[in-house]
Order: sequence, then C-alpha cells, then structure tokens
Amino acid sequence: MASTSTRQFVLTVIIGVGLILLTAYISLTNGAFDITLRDIVRTLLRIQPQHDFDLVIFEFRLPRIVIAVLVGMGLGMAGAVVQSLTRNNLADPGILGINAGAGMAMVIFLFFYQGKMKGTSWTSILAMPLVGLIGGLGAALLIYLFSWKNGRLESQRLLLTGIAIASGLTAVTLFITLKMNAKDFEMAAVWASGSIYNANWKYILSILPWLVLLIPILVSRSRILDVFQLKEDTVRSLGVTVEKQQALLLLSSIGIVSACVSVSGGIGFIGLMSPHIARRLVGIAHKRLLPVCAIVGALLVIVSDFIAKTLFTPAELPVGVVIAIIGVPYFVWLLYRNKHKQ
Repeated sequence: MASTSTRQFVLTVIIGVGLILLTAYISLTNGAFDITLRDIVRTLLRIQPQHDFDLVIFEFRLPRIVIAVLVGMGLGMAGAVVQSLTRNNLADPGILGINAGAGMAMVIFLFFYQGKMKGTSWTSILAMPLVGLIGGLGAALLIYLFSWKNGRLESQRLLLTGIAIASGLTAVTLFITLKMNAKDFEMAAVWASGSIYNANWKYILSILPWLVLLIPILVSRSRILDVFQLKEDTVRSLGVTVEKQQALLLLSSIGIVSACVSVSGGIGFIGLMSPHIARRLVGIAHKRLLPVCAIVGALLVIVSDFIAKTLFTPAELPVGVVIAIIGVPYFVWLLYRNKHKQ
C-alpha cells in the first residue's frame, strides 16, 4: 500500500510539473508577438540574441510566468494549512478575509504612492510584502477576536466571521480607490481584482525571501498538520502545544498569502480548490498533500493567466476574474456536496 501511494505521488508530481512546463511553453510562444521554440532556446542560451525577443521574453512573458507559479504555489499551500487548522474544508485565505486585509493595506500603500506605481523604487517594492503582512495580520486578529467563544475557536463561526470581515474590508478598499485620480484608480482596481499583467523581476525578488523562509516551516510540520485533523482534546493528549503550533502555522500562512497578494492582488479560490483537488490525487497526508497543493495552485494560476491574456485579445481580463469564474461554481458544488453528506 505504501509503495502504491508513493508511486501515485511521484507520478502526480511528474505529470503536474510537466503540465506546468507545457503551459509555460505555450504562454511563452503565443501572444500578440509569436515566438518559435528555436527562438526561445537561442534567446535563453544567448546565441545571437535579438532585442525584440529579449524584450518580449525577459521583460514581459517570463516574469509573468514565474510570478504565476510562485503565487499559485503559495496560495495553494496556505489554503491547505488554513483548512487543516480550522478543520473546515470550505476555509480559504480569501474567504476568511486574509486576502482582503492584505489587499486593503496594499491599496492604502498605493494611495500614498499615486503617480509612482509604475516606477516604484526598490525600497517600496521590497516593502510591499511587509505592508501586505500587516494588513493580513490585522484581518486575522479581527477574525480571531470575533470567532473565539468559550475558550475555543469555532470553525463555523470563523468562516462566517471571515466572510463578513472580508466584505467590510473590500468595501473600505473600494472607498479608498475612489479617492485616487483616474489613472491610478484604474490600475488599483485591476490589481485589486487579481492581476499579474504588470509582473517584473523586482516583484519576484520581493516575494522570494518570504516563500523561501515560510514554505519550509509548513512542510516541516506536515505531521502536526495531520494530527490537527483529530479533535482538539485528542491533539492535546498527544503532547502537541496546540496554541503555539497554531500560531506559528497561521502566521506563516498569513505571511505567504500577504506576500502573494502584494504582487498579484486579490486572487481568490486558489487556496480553496487546490487542497480539494490535491486530496483526491494523493490523499490527506500533508507530507504529500502540500507539494501537490503547490503544483495544482501553480497550474491553476498559470493556465488562468494564459486564458485571461488571450481569450479576449487585444483586451485582457484580470486573472482573478478567470479564477473566480471557475471558483464560484466549485465553491457552490462543495457546499451542496457537504450538505448532502450530513
């Protein structure tokens, strides 16, 4: 049985990575300016490089693909952790309001940099994940305060509180964007709906340290996440310091989500769909679940981004809109399925 599970996990990873590479290849070669595989290889290997190819590949398409993969990985893994901690398979960083809190903080940050959004300095760009973290932590604190009852954190109460607070924070975000000038309002509105069209290498470098630092923390606590599937009294009887581990895992997840939101805006449903799809592929053990969540999340974002930039060309949809078109029916289906299971 163990060897079968391992083979299935390895096969899933190989197929998932292969699909990501295939989608990345299609995204690199197709667009308003088509590029052949030969041109891509020659450009990447610096064999008689041409300015046009350098500009399209290194300045536009490749950073966008890398951002899509990193954001999808982070949101997918954070979603699995949030679902485990709340013992609620309908939980998601976006639904719980973490995305909305980080997004509101980012819009406030952008409001004070009106007219400078396209040319922000290195200091500002590197500060963006930190600003998002402050907003995400603030939202999480509010949700915890309203969800705590009789010395316990109730998962159903947490879900409802998160939805309410997310709606309120989204309204505040909209109010702030309306105070911007027309040019900056348009950019902030697109960003808030979830978009990576303005991806660049500075944004990639701004979120990499957060992902490199925090993702290993989640992976290293895979067994603890498995234990959290049990009742809280049982978890305590096993010698797990529940509050300490919950705080560490939740803070790590909020940090990852906030870093992703700082460069991609409010992309929702990735943290909801990825764990469900991953569980169907490799089961509930987090040692296998978390890597597959990262792969599924990356694939969802990169495919959605390709659809967003090609389906209505020359116009372009925000990637968050495409994911929402998929995610909303999926969420409704999950609600329907859970209702009939009870």
